[in-house]
Amino acid sequence: MLIQALCDYYDELAKEGKVLPEGYSNQAVHYLIALTHDGKFDGFRDIPGQENKEKSDKEKSSHESSNVILPKRTEKSSIESNLIEHRPLYIFGLNFDKKTNTFTPNDKTNKAKKSHEAFVQKNLEFIEGLDSPIINAYRKFIENWIPDNETENLHLLNFGKKYSNSNFAFCLSENQTILLHEDKLIKEHVERMLENTPTENKYSSQCAITGEILPIARTHSKIKTIFGGLPTGTVLVGYKAPAGCSYCNEQSYNSNISEIAMKKYTNALNILIADKNHKMVIDDVTAIFWANGGTKNERCSDLFDSFVNDDEVNEQDDKSTKTETNQMLKDTFALARSGELTKDRLASIVEIDENIDFYIVGLKPNSSRLAVKFIHRKKFADILYNIARHQADMTIIGRTKRIPLWRLEKELVSPKSIKKNADASLLSAIFKSILYGSPYPVYLLSTLVTRAKTDADDESRKFKSVNSVRAGAIRACINRKSRALNEKEELSVALDINNTNQAYLCGRLFAVLQKIQETAAAPAKLNRTIKDAYFSSAASKPALVFPKLISLSQNHMKKLDERNYVFFNKLTEEIISKLEGQFPDTLTLTDQGRFMIGYYHQDQDFYTKKTKED
Repeated sequence: MLIQALCDYYDELAKEGKVLPEGYSNQAVHYLIALTHDGKFDGFRDIPGQENKEKSDKEKSSHESSNVILPKRTEKSSIESNLIEHRPLYIFGLNFDKKTNTFTPNDKTNKAKKSHEAFVQKNLEFIEGLDSPIINAYRKFIENWIPDNETENLHLLNFGKKYSNSNFAFCLSENQTILLHEDKLIKEHVERMLENTPTENKYSSQCAITGEILPIARTHSKIKTIFGGLPTGTVLVGYKAPAGCSYCNEQSYNSNISEIAMKKYTNALNILIADKNHKMVIDDVTAIFWANGGTKNERCSDLFDSFVNDDEVNEQDDKSTKTETNQMLKDTFALARSGELTKDRLASIVEIDENIDFYIVGLKPNSSRLAVKFIHRKKFADILYNIARHQADMTIIGRTKRIPLWRLEKELVSPKSIKKNADASLLSAIFKSILYGSPYPVYLLSTLVTRAKTDADDESRKFKSVNSVRAGAIRACINRKSRALNEKEELSVALDINNTNQAYLCGRLFAVLQKIQETAAAPAKLNRTIKDAYFSSAASKPALVFPKLISLSQNHMKKLDERNYVFFNKLTEEIISKLEGQFPDTLTLTDQGRFMIGYYHQDQDFYTKKTKED
């Protein structure tokens, strides 16, 4: 399904003229190498029209790259030069030593020397007989550049640490808009070479994608810029071990995917990965998403990204699009929260065809290959509806913004932990629950409850162990489980004084007792509250802890003024009366979640502005 869908996407892009012709590839280039008319190296230049985004972070420096179209790049790990080379080791034949900040042509395997020799031979043969100012300068540079004599070159020494991680194109020093790879003679010569390339005698069979008898691809092109993947790229389809081969076939002849289908799906996948609007990283998994139908349905990908990743659209930027999107999302989530959202109303709000197929694929590099961690194909209207329901389920008092996936992940890890990423399998399960509208994994509720019990509030109260994100997610877990069992959803968005669940009431009571302690100590700030000492045990074994807490609260009540004394006394009696004088011995995981919500609701209610009637 995946390769077929990618081939279809490629066909749509080809109809629109948005894919590269055969024999060319996109290459990220960081700087231009400026050459004088007599072929002398005249330093490095920024690419015209490129924003200079130099960033220094102690020893690291990054530079914004630009994609340029070059003759197809080699994918071999062995020494092999490209036409119009972009790699510094091939062009200059020098290694950069980061420890001594020096350049040298020497290394253990003579790779620099061999790479430069391959560059000189291939590119001199390629431009033989061609005549233009930039080509002649390029030829003279190749003929006259001797790596052994250039180890003290000032242009290189000033460039320093950026050398090894940069890619280059060539221009004339006097006119930096004259680029070698855009020269008319170069382009015509490449076209002639492609037309005259001899075809190999390839193995033909029935293609598993098209069903036609076609030449089968022996190896598959690499997928680049996958998070955590090799710099040279990784393959989606590859056979190396004999155990993966059958019927005496070697390498990817075992997959029966034709050369045509292979080029389509690899190109489509590389195009999607290169576009930030078509991917997001979920921990160590790169999620790629696209809508069937090519770029005419690009808006689907934009909406999906906004629904899942954005907590709020910045209305100060690009008002014509982002403000419109933000209002669209607000309208959608408002209907979802009120329970009035239907798929028909959703389709009319976002103005999309509800029958568009939408694909979401999770890829993770495994050695030199890609593992497909998940693949989902659903109608786009169904996906948006489920995401809207997810955000509605996560809604709770005290939070006005949506909860993006990255924000939820942040709450699954202790703020003091060195590891900042949550369990990858849990994130994948959450993502699946969002897309399909199914109950959240039990492990999510378990993790949230554990974090709420073990993480401590900081002194400034800017971080709370039971905050709006954790409380909203706990509420969503419990309510979705109830919905799946056809039970009534019991946890409301704000404080529910009519909720008589014992765990919920215990949570409310704990918040009241904590508030009594803080009010009694005011204006001084307490170094340690009852929450710091008893919250975890109160959420697990209320009968063991609450009698002691109530006894302690009597000492705090004596310090209150009359107005606060009456208020807290009435509130405490009201909650205890609903408990009927008995605290639960132990609370299950779900009840501990209810305890957290009761605590959060009551705590937020103390800070909610009241009307005269209230």
